[in-house]
Amino acid sequence: MDNFGRGLIDWAVAAKTLAGQIESGDRHWVRVGPGRAIAAVVDGVGHGKEAARAARAAIATLEVSNEESPIALFQCCHEQLRLTRGVVMSLAAFSANESTLTWLGVGDVEGVLFQHQNHILSGQEWLLQCNGLLGVHLPRLSPAVVPVAAGDVLVFATDGISRGFADNADLSDSPQQIADRILTEFGQGTDDALVLVARYLNGKCDVTIR
Repeated sequence: MDNFGRGLIDWAVAAKTLAGQIESGDRHWVRVGPGRAIAAVVDGVGHGKEAARAARAAIATLEVSNEESPIALFQCCHEQLRLTRGVVMSLAAFSANESTLTWLGVGDVEGVLFQHQNHILSGQEWLLQCNGLLGVHLPRLSPAVVPVAAGDVLVFATDGISRGFADNADLSDSPQQIADRILTEFGQGTDDALVLVARYLNGKCDVTIR
């Protein structure tokens, strides 16, 4: 578990490997730079060694890529994963200059953006996912763009987490506390599980939601 990236975003991860397995097929990647932050969660097909190999290959591709476009990052991963069993992935890019979140999902990594206004939770936006599998079948990619404000919270969760994680969410805690709680309360125990939480700060480090 880790917690880095204060400034534009404050983010954290909680994860658990399926019982009996040595490696998890669920992985995450975050890149924070001037005015921009990108976060992704990948889930290798199945579980165990081969799922972990596919997920590692996806993360390695993201790590070395100079691309900033979500579409280009998906295309790079698809090409590099052709000799693996494939992964599903959701990715989000925050832009401070435009006050937007551009996100895209292929497969079943859930994504939800909790929006707030005047420190009160005001709504949710769910990521619309495309059917497909990076390394096997790349669908037509159509990123969505949504406005963000300081204090909005992004959550990505793999299919080891039940979808009810977004119900009655308490977002007043730190990203690490939120991620830990979701993993504990909604982890299904039937697959690897990973939760990534990112609070958009845009330089306002004292932002909270009540």
